Amino acid sequence: MTDGVPDVYGGNILHVDLSNERTWTESLEHDDVRRFLGGNGLAAKLIHEHVPADADAFDPENTAVFAVGPLNLTPFQSTSRGVIGFISPMTNGFFDSTFGGTFPRAQKSTGFDAIAIHGAASNLSYLSIHENGAEIVEAPELEGMETYETCSEIRDLEGNGFDTHVIAAGPAGEKRVRYACLLHESEIREGVAGRGGPGAVLGSKNLKAVAIQEGEFEPELADSEGLRSLAAKRMKPLMEETEMLQEYGTSGLVNPVNEMGKLGRRNNQFEQTEPEQADKVSGETLKADYVTEDTTCANCAVKCGKHVSVEELGITDAKIPEFESLYATTTMVESYDIKRVMKANDLCDRLGIDTISWGVTVAFARECYDRGLLPEDSSDHLEFGDTEGLVELARETAFRDGIGDRLAEGSFRMARQLSEEAERYVHGTKGLEYPAHSPRGLKGMSIGYATATRGGSHHDTRPTPQYGGEHAETVEGTPQFAARSQHFTALGDSLTQCRFVSEGGWGKQINDRYRDAINYATGWELTTAEVEEIGERIYNLERLINVERGVASRETDTLSYRVMNEPIPDGPAEGMYCPPDELDSMLTEYYAFREWDDQGKPTDAVLERLDLTEYAV
Repeated sequence: MTDGVPDVYGGNILHVDLSNERTWTESLEHDDVRRFLGGNGLAAKLIHEHVPADADAFDPENTAVFAVGPLNLTPFQSTSRGVIGFISPMTNGFFDSTFGGTFPRAQKSTGFDAIAIHGAASNLSYLSIHENGAEIVEAPELEGMETYETCSEIRDLEGNGFDTHVIAAGPAGEKRVRYACLLHESEIREGVAGRGGPGAVLGSKNLKAVAIQEGEFEPELADSEGLRSLAAKRMKPLMEETEMLQEYGTSGLVNPVNEMGKLGRRNNQFEQTEPEQADKVSGETLKADYVTEDTTCANCAVKCGKHVSVEELGITDAKIPEFESLYATTTMVESYDIKRVMKANDLCDRLGIDTISWGVTVAFARECYDRGLLPEDSSDHLEFGDTEGLVELARETAFRDGIGDRLAEGSFRMARQLSEEAERYVHGTKGLEYPAHSPRGLKGMSIGYATATRGGSHHDTRPTPQYGGEHAETVEGTPQFAARSQHFTALGDSLTQCRFVSEGGWGKQINDRYRDAINYATGWELTTAEVEEIGERIYNLERLINVERGVASRETDTLSYRVMNEPIPDGPAEGMYCPPDELDSMLTEYYAFREWDDQGKPTDAVLERLDLTEYAV
């Protein structure tokens, strides 16, 4: 234990200043890891400290923080995930995007629990990190390269094959497409930091990629036998609860959610698709006709990843479209040619585009075109049902060609450029497009999206319990459920653990098992209430960042027009929506539960209770 920091931590933060071409290290402090754990919590702390409240997402003052948690490289299942935290070009607020593969474990092995990247390089570069520090490597030859190609090229430049773990932006990041993602290629599975625009942030820094060489740090558990025994006991329930993911990956959700009448169609004008159409793009069809192998992140037995092949379209070993991607690029845009949908999704991965925000933005543009709000010559590909055109729109978006320049800004900014009527057709919150989990059909998602740090993201309040009937169609107790779910996700992203594994094997809310795992790893003696308080503290810190930036208040804690004013028109969930007075009532109850004031700002009392007074706005 160094300076009181448990030996499960590497104990160091690596800082890289691209503008001045210098690096330095900072030691972790016990007080900080005890309050914020790591991962998401540590990223939020560093963003609060280093990014001015008035800095734009594309300013050099924005900082990109890669962070891992105390349980990476331990027997705790599926702690193969890492976090990149930043100020988002989509929301202008704090955002953390998580990803899997092998990169996070490699980062942990260097002893750097966080890597904070400041400034902007004068020329296109990549960052080469090893356990002794980092080098900024100028690499103009990487300009315009796709993500997989970039990862391969940097592995060749570094000379260590897959022992070099690379996460890269594609052309979309270089062009500052606001929802540009990052892709990490490993021997076992791709990892994508998909949402919020991390690829665009790196693009604004003239940074094409980050490469990590494995180090020799190995975490020392306070009670190795205790953690191993606990993890072993969770294997049976984990494998039983994740059978669908093992079989189909997340694509297995298409048919069940559609049968509930809660799967957005035609830019969410409807929430159910004809069963025959849905089945064309379902996990069952993908498994039967196109899946070639199962893939998995490091230290995970679930193997929810899949590769697909469509030889006639030149697709071999492509990453399977996830459930969220299928919703965004099939039912939302009314495109059911699964071969070309896979082609469009694979192209998005290669160009570095978040398939959720892109697909929902295309759906918005198609509705605007359908209603005559876009010029007829805007594009040849803005009619609902044009699947072949979907592939071309991906290219146009990545390179900001033609209508792609508008699409690259996302639906919110595009709507503001068009008309007040167009803003009624946006499907998202706080600048971020909604994923597949219905804010009309799931009440927990109504209040969850409205109060989410990340806006239209299902990784703040979780939909999983709601599909089992918990807080799906009632507002009673739902604000409290949403808040506690947000504590759960903040804790999980700080440990860091895959959400599927945590929900499947460890519990859908914070419980004694999470407490014991943390205590076995660190040697602390936390109570379950104190563990939940860590999640609450992290979420409040995120809120403080966004309050200070002017993007979190009662006014911004809202939902899109259609969600609040147009009930679902047909299907099993017909009539459901979240009218303004219902949302307002839930917000009042949510703020009271959180001890925030009536405008959604954390009070002095809650900041004192959570030991956050130094972060007060």
